[in-house]
Amino acid sequence: MTGVSGPIGSALRTYLESQGARVIRLLRGPVREAEQISWDPLQPLAPALVSGFDAVIHLAGETVAGRWSEPKRKSIRESRVQGTTHLAAALAQTQTRPRVFICASAIGYYGNRGDEVLTETSAAGKGFLAEVCLEWEAASRIAADAGIRTANLRFGLVLSPRGGALARMILPFKLGLGGKIGDGQQWWSWVHVEDIVGAVHHALQNTSLSGPVNMVAPNPVRCDEFTQVLASVLHRPAFLSVPAFAVRLALGKMAATELLLSSARVQPARLESAGYAFRFPELRGALEDLLG
Repeated sequence: MTGVSGPIGSALRTYLESQGARVIRLLRGPVREAEQISWDPLQPLAPALVSGFDAVIHLAGETVAGRWSEPKRKSIRESRVQGTTHLAAALAQTQTRPRVFICASAIGYYGNRGDEVLTETSAAGKGFLAEVCLEWEAASRIAADAGIRTANLRFGLVLSPRGGALARMILPFKLGLGGKIGDGQQWWSWVHVEDIVGAVHHALQNTSLSGPVNMVAPNPVRCDEFTQVLASVLHRPAFLSVPAFAVRLALGKMAATELLLSSARVQPARLESAGYAFRFPELRGALEDLLG
């Protein structure tokens, strides 16, 4: 696994190890334990280092949070595209290839699509994130072309108290400073981190899942509803709102438009057709579970 230290990777590692799996971590920097492999995502990887595994899960990538300066955009793109290229190329050349390569992607692939219902068959959108996701998924095809079943997991807004967007939203909402962003009509496609873990496990086992797989709950909500439900679960008001211009001033026009003001009404069509049953299909139940 790569990206083990993030909220998705840490939850997934804990679950897989509880099921008896041995998880070897690909980490930047020096190796300190036997179950670690040192790698630099921007440099080629020796095939022997990743040979003989049953599955490889690739989650690593520079966070998209924050202002998108030119160096930040370069890091976002290179960490995903070059990292995936080098890992997929190494897997393709291994003597003992994995049965499956799970590679992260994102619903940023679809761009800003308003009220359009989006499935894995929908075309790519426009914008920086859509371009990155196209290149990111294309890089993984090196492994697919070598005969390795490859699944590109398009993550939505992952709800976890350990990091990500929800963790950053909790404090202002607890202080009564929460509310909708922009006009609040943009669709947010969210998913509970436990369903991410369950869906990844499902993808590891289900040989029908390859190519793009939307990792979102089946009931996306508009931003306004999301913030109202979050405030209700925390027993706080949500009277305030953040104007679109203020978000653009804080994050820059590109990041604000593509992260918080963008609308993507995404459905997990392939997961559901493959028989995955969501533990948390509704937002209120998910937030109540996470936040008590």
